[in-house]
Amino acid sequence: SIMIKASTQNPRFGNPTPRVAETPAGMLNAIGLQNPGVDVVLAEKLPWLAQHYPNLPIIANVAGFSNEEYAFVAGKISQAPNVKAIELNISCPNVDHGNGGLLIGQVPDLAYNATKAAVEASSVPVYVKLTPSVADITEISKAVEAAGATGFTMINTLVGMRFDLKSRKSILANGTGGMSGPAVFPVALKLIRQVAQSSSLPIIGMGGVDSAEAAIEMFIAGASAIGVGTANFTDPYACLNIIENLPKVMDKYGIESLESLRAEVKENLLA
Repeated sequence: SIMIKASTQNPRFGNPTPRVAETPAGMLNAIGLQNPGVDVVLAEKLPWLAQHYPNLPIIANVAGFSNEEYAFVAGKISQAPNVKAIELNISCPNVDHGNGGLLIGQVPDLAYNATKAAVEASSVPVYVKLTPSVADITEISKAVEAAGATGFTMINTLVGMRFDLKSRKSILANGTGGMSGPAVFPVALKLIRQVAQSSSLPIIGMGGVDSAEAAIEMFIAGASAIGVGTANFTDPYACLNIIENLPKVMDKYGIESLESLRAEVKENLLA
């Protein structure tokens, strides 16, 4: 399946440029939820995907600035025949949600309310995207689980900056951006393991996966599936290469099934 970028109730032009900067082990982005609005996504984007990739299930990312917007967008986009699940974006680091600088995904009560609104409106399963920028990620995972989430996608990006040496100003017009790529991979593993040990809900693990070996580490941490993002910028065949190499790496290390790795999570407690 593929995850499409965020849809909101109304069109968004996103942040000013430049919006992307490279880092030694990944990239920074500050797109700012640019999208044409859910009505255009339903009328144009999803039908195009259905026509060209009829057997490809879509996970639609839903963003919002209020519980009402989350419910509105989730309810609408879940009606598309090729949308099989929703990824609820409560943790975008590049927009102002009006919560005194806090993301909805950093406050258990806010996360609960947003998730509940989306779950009640959606006709497909809702996976909630968790931010790593919290003191205890299990407080948030427990809140969204109580609100009816089907599972989690994690992790969203870490917040970072790069400076232009000549101007001494941030390379990104937004100032800060979300850092992704191999640099965040160890952080993702640790947080996935934490959530997997406190919840039995499925986790789609993401954050720096760029090889079959990295994918297997995600399953060892507790993921039930993986997502690949930044690696596609450097290698458009990244996903295909991971899929092709996975059986070879599993054979090399005597791994019978990916499901068996997740079964070991509860036994291997964090130090």
